[in-house]
Amino acid sequence: MSAHMRQLTFGPMVAFGVGQVAEGIKNAAFNTFLLFYYQQVVGVSGTLTGLALAIALCFDAVTDPLAGALSDRTRSRWGRRHPFILAAALPLAIAFYLLFNPPEGLSQFSAFLWLTGFAVLVRGALTFYYVPHLALGAEMARDYHQRSTLFAFSTLFGLLGGAFAGFFAYRLFFPTTPEYSPGLLNPDGYSGFGLAFGIAMALAIVACFLGTFREIPHLRKPMQLQSFRLAGMISDLMGAFRNKSFRALFFGMLFSTLVISIEGVFSPYMGVHFWGFTTEMLSLLPLVALVALLLSVPLTPLATRVLDKKWAVILPAFIVILNVNLLIVLRLLDVPWFPDNDSPWILRFVLISTFVTTLLAPVVFTSINSMFGDIADEHELETGERREGVIYAARSFALKTTGASGVFIGGLLLDFIAFPRGAAAGSVPDDIIWSLGFVQGPATSVFTLIGLLLYMGYKLDRTRHAEIMAELERRREAAEAAESGSGPLGETS
Repeated sequence: MSAHMRQLTFGPMVAFGVGQVAEGIKNAAFNTFLLFYYQQVVGVSGTLTGLALAIALCFDAVTDPLAGALSDRTRSRWGRRHPFILAAALPLAIAFYLLFNPPEGLSQFSAFLWLTGFAVLVRGALTFYYVPHLALGAEMARDYHQRSTLFAFSTLFGLLGGAFAGFFAYRLFFPTTPEYSPGLLNPDGYSGFGLAFGIAMALAIVACFLGTFREIPHLRKPMQLQSFRLAGMISDLMGAFRNKSFRALFFGMLFSTLVISIEGVFSPYMGVHFWGFTTEMLSLLPLVALVALLLSVPLTPLATRVLDKKWAVILPAFIVILNVNLLIVLRLLDVPWFPDNDSPWILRFVLISTFVTTLLAPVVFTSINSMFGDIADEHELETGERREGVIYAARSFALKTTGASGVFIGGLLLDFIAFPRGAAAGSVPDDIIWSLGFVQGPATSVFTLIGLLLYMGYKLDRTRHAEIMAELERRREAAEAAESGSGPLGETS
């Protein structure tokens, strides 16, 4: 069977998806717990906490193209991606544990330095796993539709990892007590949190390595394989940006990620203070998300087949924007028929909103990841070089540079609205709560809508991709025939 027609079996696809659990846990930790911990528990200002995480993201963004270019050009008996995947596991686990276990008695500035240093190490270790992991997916799945299915597994396990991390964190490490309400204010819970999830991330990476190892002989070799040079890496990046579809995805993600990062900073504050939930109530949100994620598995490939990939991004993302804003706007406008926070209906409404968002979000994330793989095929057609690593590194760069801006802006906004440190549930003034909801809802959604407009510039569809794959296969067969000295009819020249 020709390389581009080979179909993956179930086992390697699941193993590839399991690897995404590591990133899912990291996202849950960074988006929900890390800034809250340092700002509310350790006592670092929101501005310094946001600055530390932004610095870490900037360092991380710089390493993305490096990781991608290095893995693109690596020669080893384990292929181009697997050595990086395995090497990242142990450093990631150690750095993650230390991030949530700073020494006692640090000054605010010393805590800022500790946060900055270990956030850099966590993100750096994950980068040298995550970028080769994404590139591996594009190499493993050559079929247009199976590529979407493979990345659906990846998205599913990543979100499952984040959901399980949230549930067990709230239930095991941060329960509500008479002394700590919300339980996230309990400093003792963060030590076990860092240890448990650091080990979980390392195990997920090792499982991915072992489960996809047998695919190494079947991975397509690049037509040209060059040694690593900094100038070559820069040239590869510039070449990616010459692709119109790549630019549409890249800049669309810039705006979308900015919003996600700001909302991630505000998320734990919204649950506790805007909606008045306990940590036990918050632990129900990941459970609802788990149900939605399981239902999203068949929905994702169906959406990409019916809508094709571009519209499988735009339409679900638009519905998610409306869904996220609906409840917040009703509360901000103080609509008379909308129940108060002490009503059980508030939790039910938020659970339903979480279900809808979690059902549709995997369709968006999966389609985007798959689209970057299709761009890698078009890039090979145009340049003769396979550069999945650089293309996915640029994708990751877009996420992290805007993520850095979003985290920093979120920290600034917490100080701007004068959100108090160590705030117990029910102690925050109403005007600050209103400002919190306004930022989390309508104020940031404008940028998400701009991102959707930019996605309209993506030009690849299933028909064009089939043409690309057919031409690549023709070129590869011609190159192999030339190397073996065979003529067009298989005769020796």
